Amino acid sequence: MNRKLIVRVLGALLAIEGLAMMPAFLVSLYYRDGDTYALANSLVATLIVGSAMYFIPKTEKKSYLRLKEGFLIVAVGWLVMSCFGALPFMLSGMFTRFEDAFFEAVSGFTTTGASVFEGFDNYMHGVVFWRATTHWVGGMGVLVLTLALLPKLTGRTAHLVKAESPGPSLSKLVPKTGTTAKILYRIYILITLLEFGALLLCGMDAYDAAVHSFATAGTGGFSNYGTSVAHFDSVAVDAVITVFMFMFGVNFALYYKCLIGERLKAFWRDEEFRCFLFIALTFMLLITFFNIGFYQNELVSAGKDGSFGPALLTSLRYSSFQLSSIISTTGFVTFDFSRWPAASQMLLLLAMFIGSCAGSTAGGMKVIRVNMLFKMSRRNILSTSRPRKVDVIRVDRRAIDETIVSQVAQFAVMYVALVFIGAFLVSLDGKFDVLTNITASLTCVSNVGPGLGAVGPIYNFAQYGVWGKVVLSFLMLFGRLELLPMFILFTRSAWKKY
Repeated sequence: MNRKLIVRVLGALLAIEGLAMMPAFLVSLYYRDGDTYALANSLVATLIVGSAMYFIPKTEKKSYLRLKEGFLIVAVGWLVMSCFGALPFMLSGMFTRFEDAFFEAVSGFTTTGASVFEGFDNYMHGVVFWRATTHWVGGMGVLVLTLALLPKLTGRTAHLVKAESPGPSLSKLVPKTGTTAKILYRIYILITLLEFGALLLCGMDAYDAAVHSFATAGTGGFSNYGTSVAHFDSVAVDAVITVFMFMFGVNFALYYKCLIGERLKAFWRDEEFRCFLFIALTFMLLITFFNIGFYQNELVSAGKDGSFGPALLTSLRYSSFQLSSIISTTGFVTFDFSRWPAASQMLLLLAMFIGSCAGSTAGGMKVIRVNMLFKMSRRNILSTSRPRKVDVIRVDRRAIDETIVSQVAQFAVMYVALVFIGAFLVSLDGKFDVLTNITASLTCVSNVGPGLGAVGPIYNFAQYGVWGKVVLSFLMLFGRLELLPMFILFTRSAWKKY
């Protein structure tokens, strides 16, 4: 095992994390809330440690990463990054306990959006901006950002991207992985700026627009208000964020194909996108229909017109926003959906499992895997009546290797098992009921944010004890890195020399 190369890559990762703290430091200088020194000390400490690790002397002229080393770097890197990312929260006094600061940092970088923060009435702008920045940095992948800035850091960089990027397979846009990373980040920045401008036009100030653009781009959901997006009570804001949450749930490779000449055909030719669009629209229409009666009662209780027309429009507004938020695993909230009819809540739970497209910033199991699982089930059913027919699973009219099909099935089993094992482990905390613990585990593994029960849309995770917060933090990491890197981290063979 090339330990020095691993240390150098981790050092580069920390150095870039330190640089990512710079915007939050500048925000703290502008608002002068008392968090400037905390951010400055965190920034300097992260840069010094990262630089010291990066400039460790080389022992070989050519250094290459093996696949196992790539997975180890990703798993260890995200843990180390979360520890240093927690420094601003601790040094500023935002949290007094490390497990709280670590939970918040992990939730930010994994773009989960589950929070233990309760001080929205008097928050520090710089630290909260760093909290939002963790979403944006973690959304596309920190190792992907590192490769975009330092493409010659090591050879065989595809191992790093494969271990960190969501989806069942790695697809390069161009032959070089570093160039692919740059293209992805340019698209990422462009769409983030488009949302930032749109939110400014909706009446948000620059700070609010930046925080919510970062949270939407990373599909994270951290807001600087305790009531989330509901704080603005704006149809225009809801509509803009709804659209962009969906956009960030789409495979970024499709945007690249669209920009290089394929135009909108690139989206429609992609089977995963068509499935994603179908699922999102179907769920949205069903939830809107199920919620009409609920919103009729809500409007009448508020002294407003509770007829079918206004109730339909109100239901469409909140249902489309919340469905887009959950299926993109962003986690923004405009209404307490735990009060919705049971059928609507069940569809939201199913959306948590499914998630969005591979190659996006969203979490969940991914639409491509769900599509393949559906085709596998269909093939198994049909094989009972046609046992001699060889039925090949195809995606985008291309035959899928049976090895990949098997890996998808294994992933689905491990994913569901992890949700229930996580629910059992957090139940040992002894604080909440079954519904709360199951949805807390599910929302962390799927990197969504809000759950049901005591971790519902108007609550947070602050009431869990040390054990519960540590378990949920690791569940978020397992979910964001799609299981394998974290499982490898805890195997004995991963740490042995070759």
